[in-house]
Amino acid sequence: MDVLHHTRRFFCPHLSSPTPLRRRLFAVRELEAAVDVVERACRLCIDVKKSLFSGEGRILEKNDHTPVTVADFGVQALVSLELGKFFPSIPLVAEEDSAFLRENNLVNSVFSAVTDKASSGDESLTHDDILEAIDRGGKGSFDFGTKPATYWVLDPIDGTKGFLKGTEALYVVGLALVVEGEIVLGVMGCPNWQENKPLKSTAEVQGNNNIVAGSGIIMVAHVGCGTWAKKLSSVRGTSAKTLKSWTRCFVDSRCLVHEARFCISDSQTWESIPLSALFNATTDAVSVGDKEVLLLPTFCGSLCKYLMVASGRASIFIARAKAQTTIKAWDHAVGVICVHEAGGKVADWNGSQLDFGADQVGRRIIYPSGGVLVTNGSVHDAILEMITSTSSIV
Repeated sequence: MDVLHHTRRFFCPHLSSPTPLRRRLFAVRELEAAVDVVERACRLCIDVKKSLFSGEGRILEKNDHTPVTVADFGVQALVSLELGKFFPSIPLVAEEDSAFLRENNLVNSVFSAVTDKASSGDESLTHDDILEAIDRGGKGSFDFGTKPATYWVLDPIDGTKGFLKGTEALYVVGLALVVEGEIVLGVMGCPNWQENKPLKSTAEVQGNNNIVAGSGIIMVAHVGCGTWAKKLSSVRGTSAKTLKSWTRCFVDSRCLVHEARFCISDSQTWESIPLSALFNATTDAVSVGDKEVLLLPTFCGSLCKYLMVASGRASIFIARAKAQTTIKAWDHAVGVICVHEAGGKVADWNGSQLDFGADQVGRRIIYPSGGVLVTNGSVHDAILEMITSTSSIV
């Protein structure tokens, strides 16, 4: 896969970005590594899921009652190993640590899943290597302090409940690189994404209409270079031609709030959102009333909703912050850059950018005022005004 070639040839020259070319291309090597390891991680998820309900896999619950599988730990170990090999000085902020893995005797299962997807030259990996790789991204593994920092942010599987539900519920592997408080690149892999509409592709830009369609998607964003996607190769040996079928992604163009397509957190109801004071919500796309908005079916996790907005399938994702819930950086980081580079906007309910350096020691928690608002940009200001005018009565 020649991601470096496509970044240079396609991602940047077609955009009139104020970001200098030197700045836009400084993380191309990191981008290439990130795309490769997220693809590997998606294949790991696919393989683990095949065995999940056959008696060979195990489903457990962590202390917070979130379902967790071999795939969560396997993805974190795999990504940590691959990135640590090429960028040993860049810390990793991720969700899991190995304590739970050890306590539930899952080390062998994770080891097998990871070694099957690790790059060549890793034949000598040991169980300790896998455990250390997981803990490299765990809480307390690195103290950032107050100075600006460069670090990776990983969500091994965003939407683990969706991973467990079956083929219909989306789940995402999300990886982002933060440099001095700015997200500079991101890669999302969604193994069970179903494409249902054409997008403007690099093949079309080059006068070639042979676009490969199918299930599974890899979405890539690089600061100043746009958001791009391609079919996920779930089978090794896919031709180079298929791997190079990158597609340019844009947010949708809906500019009226009542015509927009909404997503909300699967743990929340429409009545908990300030806009419910102005609009009712319906899931019936055929008959949306005058005082109604279309609410798309819920999916588990946040990143798939960012994916929906960045791909133009949804117009708005709105989530209300709850006092008893901590909002984690990995649930949003990669989604933010993918939406931004696709032409959308992300902010808290006051209109301020999300601050990924607010947690100065761990870089694991974000504190959006009111909640998170993700839009196509066209309706952003209107939604913020509605939130401000109605939040006091919801």
